[in-house]
Amino acid sequence: MFIDLHAHAYLDPYPGPDGNCVFSTPEQLIRRYDELGVEKGCLLPIVNPEFYLPQSNEEILRIAQKYPERFVPYCNIDPRAIANSPDSDLGYLLAYYRDRGCRGIGEVMPNLEFTDPLVWNLFKHAERVQLPLTFDISTRIGRAYGLYDDPGLPQLEASLRAFPQLIIVCHGPAFWAEISTLDSLDDRSSYPSYPIREEGAVPRLLRRYPNMRCDLSAYSGYNALARDPDYAEAFLNEFADRLLFGLDICAHDQPAPIVDLLNSMKAEGKISSFVFDKIAQKNAIDLLGLEP
Repeated sequence: MFIDLHAHAYLDPYPGPDGNCVFSTPEQLIRRYDELGVEKGCLLPIVNPEFYLPQSNEEILRIAQKYPERFVPYCNIDPRAIANSPDSDLGYLLAYYRDRGCRGIGEVMPNLEFTDPLVWNLFKHAERVQLPLTFDISTRIGRAYGLYDDPGLPQLEASLRAFPQLIIVCHGPAFWAEISTLDSLDDRSSYPSYPIREEGAVPRLLRRYPNMRCDLSAYSGYNALARDPDYAEAFLNEFADRLLFGLDICAHDQPAPIVDLLNSMKAEGKISSFVFDKIAQKNAIDLLGLEP
């Protein structure tokens, strides 16, 4: 069974620009989980308004209270909240939601630089309340969502170094593209298909910063492995303690190829049952303090 570290759901249908629903309801997501063999998922509220209308932490808590065996609540605070100041006290809010049962923070996706003082203020308070933080990442400022970083992820590295007790869970196309060196900077906002000829920033940072984790969700996480099966085998085995299964399902019928990929790699002996179990669920159990 899997534990999905990256899930979204809304109590009421959330409309997209074409009038169709963008996000699953809890019931739709549970049905999808049953099809895929997912035991439970972490619900990440979206609070940054760059692309979606903000979702309340209270809605996430209500869903988790209704389905406590299937969902783990996260909280999320926009770093511009309270006073739009790098001195804002965000700690009491994070502590409040932690004490109500939230096990992590995210998905953090304001379109600000990683090293923006507002963002580092959020990181500082997240570190103090001892909650892991999941981000999404962008390749530009403006008309985008996600924390901005430069090629090579220097701002992420600075953040990992500045907050050594904060577990930072990395996610998104611009992150996973840097599992290898880049043929083109355009590859940061796409899904590179060429093999891993030379390792990039992702494995380098994993070896250097023990507070770094990787979220395998969405097509970006899947593509990082599927683009080079031989390297994927080495990567999963080397970093088995630092990788977390996730789906990032928005629409309930969204494909989930990472499930078949991991299952087939285990069946073919490319990863052991021990490594598979770590990535599939044990790392999430340990990180979030869940009941096994």
